[in-house]
Amino acid sequence: MTTYVGLLRGINVGKHKRVPMATLRELLTGMGCGSVRTHLNSGNAVFTHPTASGADGEQRLAAELEATIAGELGFAVPCVVREGGDLRRVIDDNPFDMTGLDPSRFLVTFLAGPLDAARLEGLDPAAYAPEEFAAGKREVYCHFPDGVHKAKLPPLLNDRRFGMTATARNWNTVLRLAELAAT
Repeated sequence: MTTYVGLLRGINVGKHKRVPMATLRELLTGMGCGSVRTHLNSGNAVFTHPTASGADGEQRLAAELEATIAGELGFAVPCVVREGGDLRRVIDDNPFDMTGLDPSRFLVTFLAGPLDAARLEGLDPAAYAPEEFAAGKREVYCHFPDGVHKAKLPPLLNDRRFGMTATARNWNTVLRLAELAAT
């Protein structure tokens, strides 16, 4: 049985799109998922599924989760699902030296599919310094030394630019989700 990590974008930020983690666990269980656990109140879930596998399984689970949330809660929530082991790859492939970096100011933007590097061509890294970014296989690594809220890059690293669902998590959350997926 494969372990997955579900990443929901934009929930529990304001008054709208409230999804209690107990409700998320119930929805995933209703989809046939097992060993469902959530992390924080921001739409992070770790679960197993008996029949899904590979990239097709990830996409199918993300679409099913989006449809389930829309059907049960009445609003759309974009979702990215990754096999749990893929988070270990994301950590191992990190091109940044994390020495001295604040992990709360280092984000990984997860994409629903493979990154087309041409989608980043219009972004001149020098124009955003001291902010930095680097392309991965299905993610973009970003460092915001002055904090995410004042950063210029985050609004540009979105679904429209990538042509698919994108959602970011800070490095602490990535590490914790990888740990949960491994147990």
